[in-house]
Amino acid sequence: MSEPGNAQRLDWIARWQLVARRIRVPLGFLAAALYVFDLWQRAPHPAAVAWSLALVLPGLWLRAYASGYVRKNRELTVTGPYAYTRNPLYLGSTLIAAGFALALLSWPVAAVLAVGFTIIYVPVIASEERFLRAAFPGFDSYCRRVPRLIPRLTPAKSPSPERLPSGDEGVAGAVSGSFSVALYNQHREYNAAIGAALLYLSLIFLRPAIEAILHGAR
Repeated sequence: MSEPGNAQRLDWIARWQLVARRIRVPLGFLAAALYVFDLWQRAPHPAAVAWSLALVLPGLWLRAYASGYVRKNRELTVTGPYAYTRNPLYLGSTLIAAGFALALLSWPVAAVLAVGFTIIYVPVIASEERFLRAAFPGFDSYCRRVPRLIPRLTPAKSPSPERLPSGDEGVAGAVSGSFSVALYNQHREYNAAIGAALLYLSLIFLRPAIEAILHGAR
C-alpha cells in the first residue's frame, strides 16, 4: 500500500522542481529590482548594515566550512558541520540572505527572498535526500541523529562517511573527515565571499552613483 504514496510524493517533488526552475530567474530579477528600488528610495541605515554582518559573516563561514567537507553525489558526509545539520550550505545561504534583507530594513525584499528560498530549496533538499536515501544505506540513521536544517547544539556521533566507488579518492581530507582546502577550492566557495563583498560595496556606493548619473543627465 505504500508504493502509490511514494510515487505520488516523487511526482510532487518533480513538479515542484519544475516550477522552481521556471520561476528562479524571475524571482532573482524581482529581488534585484526591489533591492535597487529600496536603495534609491532611502540610504541604508549604518546600524542596520553593521548588524547584518552578524548574519552574513556566520553564513559565509558556514558555507566555506561545509564546502571543505562535502563531496557531492559521492559521499554521505557526516562530519564537520554535517554533524550538526544535514544542510549547512543551505543554512549558510539563508543566513546571508537574511543578513542583506536586514541591511536594507526592507520587508518586500525579505518577503521575496523568503518565498524564493522556500520555493527553490524545498524541492532541491527533497530531491537530494531522495538520492542519498537510495545511494547510502546509512542515510536514514543519519537523519534520525541530525536535523534537516536547524542545527543541533552538540555534534552527532556518526560512523565513518559512506562513499560510492570513485576514481578520485585522492582529495585531501575527504577520507579522514577533516576540512579539505582542495574541496573548498574545487567548489569555488570563495565566490560567495566575493559576491557578499560586492553587495556591501553596492550598499555604500550604488545610491550615490545613481544620484550622480541622474544629476549629470539633467
